[in-house]
Amino acid sequence: MNIVVLEELKAYIDPLTPDEHEALERSLLTEGCRDALVLWGEVLVDGHNRYGLCQKHGLPFNTVQNTRFQSMDDVHLWMIEQHLGRRSVSDYQRGVLALRKRDILAARKRAQPVTTGATEEAGEAPAVDAAASDTPPWDDTPVPVSRAELAREAKLSSNQVAMIERIHAQATPEVVHALKAGDISISAAAAVASLPEDEQRSAAQAGRSELKQAAKRARDAKKRPRAGGVVDDAGDTATDTAEAPPVDVKALQKRVKELERENELLRGQVETLQSALVRSRG
Repeated sequence: MNIVVLEELKAYIDPLTPDEHEALERSLLTEGCRDALVLWGEVLVDGHNRYGLCQKHGLPFNTVQNTRFQSMDDVHLWMIEQHLGRRSVSDYQRGVLALRKRDILAARKRAQPVTTGATEEAGEAPAVDAAASDTPPWDDTPVPVSRAELAREAKLSSNQVAMIERIHAQATPEVVHALKAGDISISAAAAVASLPEDEQRSAAQAGRSELKQAAKRARDAKKRPRAGGVVDDAGDTATDTAEAPPVDVKALQKRVKELERENELLRGQVETLQSALVRSRG
């Protein structure tokens, strides 16, 4: 059997930690490969770690075909669903997976043709796809638009989703690596992500202690002075005429793009509802 390993799919989900990989290897050597590897034709979709270890030790394994995949997006959505339900996936990775799912579903929704209802008004029945009765479940999945919906999808709080969105959009690879390695929390990484990229990289390269200091500097910079000359956390006296922290233009531009995307999704949903209403009246 020829099995094709695509690096894109192998890297789509964060790799196992060394301890997790060692535990999987011990399990395979003791009990064998009990779960079948999932294939799409010859392409390996699920079971990359098991496949590698079975190859290394000459262990037998079984495979199963998923015949419902019609595109690489289908494969990605299936992988996301599988890993969102696994307890070993970190909070950050679950948030990233939920964001990826939203983007894939949104792109598919935008690509769908809008039915005008002209066919029904002309008295003709709409054409029925022979395979429509067996469409994959992800085709009927609504696009999670709000942070609350994303939070439910990822089993996180809305605040956590907001921080992960910021990290995903603004953090440098060095900061993300530190987060995945456990050197910094999600909230601290989100704070560091608001800093200039050079400062992010320098803090990450300096290690855990400097990352924490960078997060504190970022939070302090966002604190606005309160009226009445109230002393702030640093011990300085704030006045009514004190300047506000500098605006992060890059972050605002990214937020504007996010809001435009959400508006586009909402317009698409309205058009879909209008189309369904026309069909029901017909």
